[in-house]
Amino acid sequence: MKKNKIRSIDLFAGCGGLMDGFEQSGGFETVAAVEWEKAPSENLKIRLRDKWHYKDAEERVIRFDIQRTEELFNGWEGDPQYSSSSGLDKLVNNAKGIDIVIGGPPCQAYSIAGRVRDEFGMKNDYRNYLFESYIKVLERYKPKAFIFENVPGLLSAKPGDRPIKDIIQERFNESGYLLLPDLGEAVVDFTDYGVPQNRKRIIIFGVRKDVLGDRSKEAIDYFYKVALPKHKTLKKMTVFEAIGDLPKLYPVNEDIKINGGRTRHTIPDSTIPNHIARWQSDRDIGIFKLLTEDIESGRNQYTSIAALKELYTEMTGRKSNVHKYHVIRWDAPSNLIPAHLYKDGLRHIHPDSKQQRTITVREAARLQTFSDDYVFTGSNMELYKMIGNAVPPLFAKCCAEAVIDTLETFEIIG
Repeated sequence: MKKNKIRSIDLFAGCGGLMDGFEQSGGFETVAAVEWEKAPSENLKIRLRDKWHYKDAEERVIRFDIQRTEELFNGWEGDPQYSSSSGLDKLVNNAKGIDIVIGGPPCQAYSIAGRVRDEFGMKNDYRNYLFESYIKVLERYKPKAFIFENVPGLLSAKPGDRPIKDIIQERFNESGYLLLPDLGEAVVDFTDYGVPQNRKRIIIFGVRKDVLGDRSKEAIDYFYKVALPKHKTLKKMTVFEAIGDLPKLYPVNEDIKINGGRTRHTIPDSTIPNHIARWQSDRDIGIFKLLTEDIESGRNQYTSIAALKELYTEMTGRKSNVHKYHVIRWDAPSNLIPAHLYKDGLRHIHPDSKQQRTITVREAARLQTFSDDYVFTGSNMELYKMIGNAVPPLFAKCCAEAVIDTLETFEIIG
């Protein structure tokens, strides 16, 4: 690795959307990536090895529960779930220190949708306080800066007596880091950065107060008001621009077995990986045809929430408080690509009436701005989930370049 690369640790790394964008910027070395789930960890290792040419990717990707912080730092042996590792300390010492920590704890505890679904409003969910593990890593390695990503629902979450945003502000400050006083100003609309998907996230950039002293606030303001906005695009990327060139997958009257699974759509003779339609029932194929033809014809009989709820009841005999069906539109960004895609794709129906299906893993990845050379391995359920949980790499690259710009402008790095 080049000596002048910024050394980073990625926490709650998932399949590496944030890491991939930071690597694409060319300015960072991934010293370590921590993730507890098996499937994302395996994909991380492959990506670091095959795309970013880390020969020791197996060691750099640490699969472990970050809440067991002391073991994470010092290493552990013979764990029935996580095997053995020499720990983060060894990797950090080999790299001669860390410059930045990036990552974001799982967002389900802060998400408004999650709080609505949970009978206790997620107040008892351990994930509310996973940021404490993130802070312990900051306190141990004292990087010059950090990037912390999460959902805007964090601004209104209150699992205990105090809003979580106030606790986060207080804890980062106690640990020696300055961030925006109003985290509401840290909400970023990813469509402004070329992501073809309506996705907003809080991006918290913080700097170590003893590095810049009185100029810390100036550096924070520079990141949000100058460095990051430089990367905004003039127009929003559409679904058609993102996935319109992919091979078409048409319904057939039989099950086709492939890679241990099955589909009822054609399989293209193509080099595009992960582009196979998930199995659909006759009923759903009929619904997809009805909804997409309704839009293409201009009738728009089923575009209102009330009409979609009524259709769901008519087709299934069940009632739902939310509309289950949504056709993504060719001429606009997609709706949010969520981890929920692993359960079903009914809110991500392909807009072409001839294809009559929900989106494929590759289409979800494209809408998340993963490049086609990221070949995902695992079951479809695992892949949809990890892609939905990821930070879009295109935005991550913009963020990485804004970090470099800020650190260089304020001479935090050479």
